[in-house]
Amino acid sequence: MDFSRLWARLNPLTSPFAILDILIVAVLFYWLLGVIRGTRAVQLLRGVGIVLALAILVGTVAGNQLQTLAWLLSTIITPALIVGVPVLFQPELRRALETLGRSSELLSRPLTGLNRSEVLETITTISRSAQQLSQQGVGALIVLERATQLQEYADRGVALDARISTPLLLNIFYPNSPLHDMAVIVRGNRLLAANVVLPLSEDVTGPRRLGTRHRAAKGISEQTDALAVVVSEETGSISLVQDGRMAGYLTEARLRSMLASLLRVPLDAEGK
Repeated sequence: MDFSRLWARLNPLTSPFAILDILIVAVLFYWLLGVIRGTRAVQLLRGVGIVLALAILVGTVAGNQLQTLAWLLSTIITPALIVGVPVLFQPELRRALETLGRSSELLSRPLTGLNRSEVLETITTISRSAQQLSQQGVGALIVLERATQLQEYADRGVALDARISTPLLLNIFYPNSPLHDMAVIVRGNRLLAANVVLPLSEDVTGPRRLGTRHRAAKGISEQTDALAVVVSEETGSISLVQDGRMAGYLTEARLRSMLASLLRVPLDAEGK
């Protein structure tokens, strides 16, 4: 009898809106899980789920016997979680809203106003510079602006507005040079600013402890859609960070290929 009622409700021939309702909710949850995947929000969400499950269990099974605990969960803890969720998940909520605000056109053309050869020149320059910095044991952090404007971060640094080139990047990150600390921001085929202070990620989980450069790369990629290329001063390894997720120990060719893929620019057969 229950199955017949369920089928009558979900039968698309009689009521297509029930199926549509389920599909919309499923897509919404899938999108939200994609936004928080790989961030500390996963652990927070797990903890919130455990507390809510405990509150429901106590309220339905042992509510009469454990009245004090049931009152504590229903009156204090559960409302506190509802109020605290926007605070706990502020970076993830901000990134989700920014994702909604970006149009598909902006995502498909991340470096507006540049032709394919100019984008490839930028990718090649950054990849070659990262490789040379890695061989010299020099740390670096290069941030590529995409749809989300990084002007507010660039204003904190030293304005350059110079055409990107390998000698320029090597000179900027040369040890003890005035601009070697912090990050550089690349907009299109130009270096927008150097010595830029970026927000540090609070997600320090992983097989090894992250340094300041890697935390800054994760931080800017968590709050914007920017790509961050990091060269470790200690190990010389090259990493690429997107949406808070880091791919490490890259070669020049692999970094070039990944940047081209993320920026949606096809590489020539000989350039792969």
